[in-house]
Amino acid sequence: MITVTEATAIAGALGRLAEEGVSVWLDDLSRGRIESGGLAELVEAGKVVGVTTNPSIFQAAIGSGADYEEQLADLAVRGVTVDEAVRMLTTADVRSAADILHSVYERTGGRDGRVSIEVDPRLAHDTTATIAEARQLVWLVDRPNVMIKIPATRAGLPAITEVVGQGISVNVTLIFSLERYREVMDAYLAGLEKARAKGLDLSAIHSVASFFVSRVDTEIDKRLTVLGTEEALALKGRAALANARLAYEAYEEVFSGARWLALAGDRANKQRPLWASTGVKDPAYKDTLYVDDLVAPGTVNTMPEATLNAVADHGAVTGDTVTGGYAQARADLAAVERLGISYEEVVRQLEAEGVAKFGAAWQDLLDAVTKSLNSKGVDA
Repeated sequence: MITVTEATAIAGALGRLAEEGVSVWLDDLSRGRIESGGLAELVEAGKVVGVTTNPSIFQAAIGSGADYEEQLADLAVRGVTVDEAVRMLTTADVRSAADILHSVYERTGGRDGRVSIEVDPRLAHDTTATIAEARQLVWLVDRPNVMIKIPATRAGLPAITEVVGQGISVNVTLIFSLERYREVMDAYLAGLEKARAKGLDLSAIHSVASFFVSRVDTEIDKRLTVLGTEEALALKGRAALANARLAYEAYEEVFSGARWLALAGDRANKQRPLWASTGVKDPAYKDTLYVDDLVAPGTVNTMPEATLNAVADHGAVTGDTVTGGYAQARADLAAVERLGISYEEVVRQLEAEGVAKFGAAWQDLLDAVTKSLNSKGVDA
């Protein structure tokens, strides 16, 4: 549990990010964090203005914690299925976190104070089921500041358009490639246009696009290390930042164009870039790399607790570290390509692995909950 004193220190350090237009969200949630008051302390004093979750986070929280035993016992008595049990457990946590963040939601006009929950990852390649699941999650959580996470798979794109068109706020996740990111922005704009045609209030619809960072370096660095040349090794730790910076360039372009301006006239909100997977995987790199070097106005950085604390302790927030680096970013990715490392192959692989990883985590969670329900005398 983070004390009030520690949270106050975090607020001072992370406040510089807020001044630069970066919203800090916490990439973690558990019942223990909620019931201990730790999340409330961060929200009230620590400049944390949102929360993201994913199947891996829930698997870690519910699969190994004792904080869910009472609710699991109640669910077992009711004889619910394992799928129902998992949704009751996860939406309860999201609902509680949304209540904690509601004051931020009100203060920012819905821009922040958001809690994200992901559709069942097994539906990543099923458009119709994803849409139905998104509607169901909105109903289950029943809080205005929930944000539904939909993966940026090929099947996810039309689901994004349809869900946004129904007035639901969306966090698009698992974005790795620049091409797919442009498709995500297009899907969001199409959704806003559908919502406008229905007469919905566009100002009430918000979205973020979760562009994954560290996993790009992990994969490309591995390939650079295999090459082992001086030129290859000099490029380690540069591809992920280059990719993210060029994503921001694309964001600036799309959200200044004529199509966007027509929607902005109806009080639509931009789909903000959200830097995800910002925990550093390589101990050779500074542990605040994907925060310090991705500062730009109108962005979100969602951090695991270790990264949040590292930034609070020794983060070096020196202003915008994105918009002046587009030429170098293009040069860095081009240099990687010249060495025979295919950008397109890497991002396709990362998307497939991301979907598979979340699917495996969800299955592990289902298995753990099944075991718990069975131990309480219920055949799940």
